Amino acid sequence: MATWNDLIEGQGPDPFTFGPLTRTDFVRYQGASGDMNPVHHDEPFATGAGYPAPLAVGMFVAGVMNGYATRWLGPENVRRTRMRWKKPAFPGYELTVTGVVLARDEAARSVDVELTVTDQDGDVSVQGWMTFVVPA
Repeated sequence: MATWNDLIEGQGPDPFTFGPLTRTDFVRYQGASGDMNPVHHDEPFATGAGYPAPLAVGMFVAGVMNGYATRWLGPENVRRTRMRWKKPAFPGYELTVTGVVLARDEAARSVDVELTVTDQDGDVSVQGWMTFVVPA
């Protein structure tokens, strides 16, 4: 886990790549989350809705992004998180998460970070922002 002195504006940890995504990933996440929307596992339903295949549950991708950030700065230190879904992810996609420190607040001993999940084509799938306190 990063320390206060490790956190430099414009810098972050090494990227994390995961995938290729599988329908099994989607179904396992659906079972854990209770979101059983068929667009995430049923091929005819997904293609009938205009998608090329079942798409990943958005919170699955966001969860991987937040896991990356909390491995970096600690889940107990999260103070705020928000995200924006930009593009769906499908089976076979490889996604890469990156993060950078946007700002450090010495008085509050906190950092704001920006997180980005990109697909294998470099398109942004999910973008996020989190604030963490950084203990001494």
